Amino acid sequence: MTDTGSTTESRTTSPHTAAPGAPGAPPAWYARPAAREWSCAPAPADVGAFHATLPEYAPTPLTELPSLAAELGVGRVFVKDESARLGLPAFKALGASWAVHRVLAERASDAPVELVTATDGNHGRAVARIARQLGQRAHVFVSQGVHPGAAAAIEGEGARVTRVAGDYDRAVREAAAAARAQGSVLVQDMAWEGYEEVPARIVEGYSTLFAEVDGQLADAGADGLDLMAVPVGVGSLAQAAVTHYRSRGARGPALLAVEPTEAAPALASLVRGESVPVVAGETVMAGLNCGTLSGLAWPVLRAGLDAAVAVPDAEALAAVGDLRALGVSSGPCGAAALAGARAALTGAGARGRRAELGLGAGATVVLLSTEGTAANPHGAA
Repeated sequence: MTDTGSTTESRTTSPHTAAPGAPGAPPAWYARPAAREWSCAPAPADVGAFHATLPEYAPTPLTELPSLAAELGVGRVFVKDESARLGLPAFKALGASWAVHRVLAERASDAPVELVTATDGNHGRAVARIARQLGQRAHVFVSQGVHPGAAAAIEGEGARVTRVAGDYDRAVREAAAAARAQGSVLVQDMAWEGYEEVPARIVEGYSTLFAEVDGQLADAGADGLDLMAVPVGVGSLAQAAVTHYRSRGARGPALLAVEPTEAAPALASLVRGESVPVVAGETVMAGLNCGTLSGLAWPVLRAGLDAAVAVPDAEALAAVGDLRALGVSSGPCGAAALAGARAALTGAGARGRRAELGLGAGATVVLLSTEGTAANPHGAA
């Protein structure tokens, strides 16, 4: 990867002391416009071809919502609807399927193997589904705060589920320890020193989503993409977004990371200039309830993300209802993209934030709705 951009120090606005989301309070915010000048290598070209061979593969919808464009003061708004991806209600199967495919292809033995992972919900179900389809076993560690319905769905895929009396980071530690003890294969979407190959494959798998967006925007007659809002947990999807748009050799769109106020390690790390863990609290955005960024994601996000914002549960839940009224099934994690775009583009201080994002009145915005209501029953009623 090469840094071809300005060395100008990042501009940051530290989290405010007023409660995020309080009337008139600016959001917790970070911006670095020079990120659009950074460049990196692309994902492997054969990922999309692999996904196209899967029986249930089809591009997920990119739905245009003019009412949101009017609200946000931009030209066009599209929602990438991941509520039905490869037979599951979230995007995670793209990364898990590619990673498991590569793991099995590189094994010396054809004997069945147990795939172990930790999850806040969606990734675990994706690994369990793929294991079942390929005749493998799955053992999934589920962190506290995961809705019982989501845990039951993982068990419904035939996986052995271990419920962890702790947060996502603890579930990851327990899953890694179990995989080592049992001689199983850890399929985790978070990287740390000494464990990087599988998480890198998962990130590569997400590249199919962004290639679909490119084609769908072209089909819709959109004149390029100006802003994409990406919900962030451990940062792997955001890493894939940065990799896709910063590997083209030309100035790309602004990329906005959106996190829960109760679990915002990307925002905290970007403001500090170094990867720092946070203590994750309770949030209805269960799939984003992570306190530590993936070790692979952090340097990519630091170099290539334009902005980051944190949103409270109430705003994510309001976005769930608003998207539902517009015909889009979105759980709180997916609806966080809309909540983040609202925080960035409207309200107190919006003019300055819009300028940092380089957005004019005719801008095209894509919101990644990463899960449907079936993935996370919080807020689905």
